[in-house]
Amino acid sequence: MNAIGFRTLFVKETRRFLRVPGQTLAQPIVTTALYFLVFGYALGGRVREVDGVSYIRFIVPGLMLLGLSQNAFLNTSSSMFIAKMQGTIVDLLVAPLGVVDLLLAFILAAVLRGMLVGGIVWLISALFTGFSVSHPVWVLIFGALVGATFGLVGLAVAIWSDKFEQLNIVPTFIITPLTFLGGVFYSANMLPPPWSYVSRVNPVLYMVEGLRYGVVGTSSSSPWLGLAVTAGIGIVSLAIASWMLATGYKLRS
Repeated sequence: MNAIGFRTLFVKETRRFLRVPGQTLAQPIVTTALYFLVFGYALGGRVREVDGVSYIRFIVPGLMLLGLSQNAFLNTSSSMFIAKMQGTIVDLLVAPLGVVDLLLAFILAAVLRGMLVGGIVWLISALFTGFSVSHPVWVLIFGALVGATFGLVGLAVAIWSDKFEQLNIVPTFIITPLTFLGGVFYSANMLPPPWSYVSRVNPVLYMVEGLRYGVVGTSSSSPWLGLAVTAGIGIVSLAIASWMLATGYKLRS
């Protein structure tokens, strides 16, 4: 492992998103406040509790995962895609950096951005709901795993994509719908058959419930199942991204 090269690339990727605080920091603050106004207070007046938790507190983990997953995905996907389009990816390929160095630098930067945004979302939410967290260590570990998983997915999608339209397919038509239909604003226990069974096919549901267990201490499914599902998707994404980088798939042409 090239420690100097890894550190240099990691610092570069970190500085890249820190240079745009309006997108990285201000956007989650505004969107979180809007979600709380629209869903927390508008629906909270009608839905007092969900699974024994006040509705406004119930939606916090889902909002955290929404910001975490989107930003982790965007960090790797935008960076890799821009490098491909500008031709600067060649500099990385000819540098004395191995696949492990590249993966670690890209993914750790994505996890850092995702966790930073997730923490900001929680902080803003805590002003409305209180600062208590049921299982803080679980939240940190699970959140980092979610960030790494979506970072790997973003990396693989960016390498595969040849146009901006292709790059936007996954977040627009897959990640965002699955997230909003993954129990962010409702519990799977609230749905009647057959929709309750359909919702349990959605892997994002188990990610939301896993994070919900850590934040509020309750979930509609086992948090360990959420950990297993997230780890499984992460392993598959890691294998695909590693193969793409090792073979130069759509990178050396």
